Amino acid sequence: MPPWQVREFVPMTTTGRPSTAIQRVTAGNGIEYAYRDLGESDLPLVLLQHFRGNLDNWDPGLIDALAAGRRVVAFDNVGVGGTSGATPDTVEAMARDALAFVDALGLERIDLLGFSLGSFVAQEIALIRPDLLRRLVLASSAPQGAPGMHGWAPEVIGAVGTRETTPGGYLSVFFALTETSRKAGQEAAGRIFGRTDDRDAPTTWQTRQAQYDAICTWGIPNHALLERVGAIELPVFVANGDSDPMILPRYSHLLAGLLPDAQITIYPDSAHGFLFQHHAAFAADVHAFLDEG
Repeated sequence: MPPWQVREFVPMTTTGRPSTAIQRVTAGNGIEYAYRDLGESDLPLVLLQHFRGNLDNWDPGLIDALAAGRRVVAFDNVGVGGTSGATPDTVEAMARDALAFVDALGLERIDLLGFSLGSFVAQEIALIRPDLLRRLVLASSAPQGAPGMHGWAPEVIGAVGTRETTPGGYLSVFFALTETSRKAGQEAAGRIFGRTDDRDAPTTWQTRQAQYDAICTWGIPNHALLERVGAIELPVFVANGDSDPMILPRYSHLLAGLLPDAQITIYPDSAHGFLFQHHAAFAADVHAFLDEG
């Protein structure tokens, strides 16, 4: 997304240090990963980002709320933003690349939060390496093979999938049409795009193409694949906005119904970016869910 003319917002960690510092680690696959690491706890919460998003596209308000009393690790997967390599075009390959990053940090047990495309990757990680995860949060998510998920509606991909995206396109997908949601969207944009120091590299057109190929492949209708998530036996928190045009709330309900141990919350007057609009409430709900363990 292009930078907006907005006020500067510098998020702070629980220790008072700016949470913008980008660190790097080289994994066993030869990839150098860019990541941010803030907060403190024995068990980290690892974040998986949305379509075309890099480190800077996380709402600092949400990140700081999540990092209050908890270690939070956000990273660019292969080929995204400041991480080297080329973005793969399948969710499974993205999951294995994410596992390489986790291994590079020496993490043997984590909580995992996936947002949008990141939630597809999170499901795959839970299936590939179930003993890595304690609890799982799936924001704006759908199970693989769900009918009606093969690509996004023309107005959605037209808003966020073009070479040159616009603030209006971003708002139309991430926030609802109401005055209150659009106002919250402007505030979130101020937090996200107002950062001026230590910014991440922008995502490329190669990343866009590969990620959308992966999304469309994930969404090819296949009822047999719906059974896969039944193997995710750990506790899962499923969440969405009530007006999400990208991943409709009915898919979140479907996913929650297929999972053996899931709870679901649909946030009012919000869309794909519900976790940015309702960042304080969502972070509190995530903390409560993770603390149950």
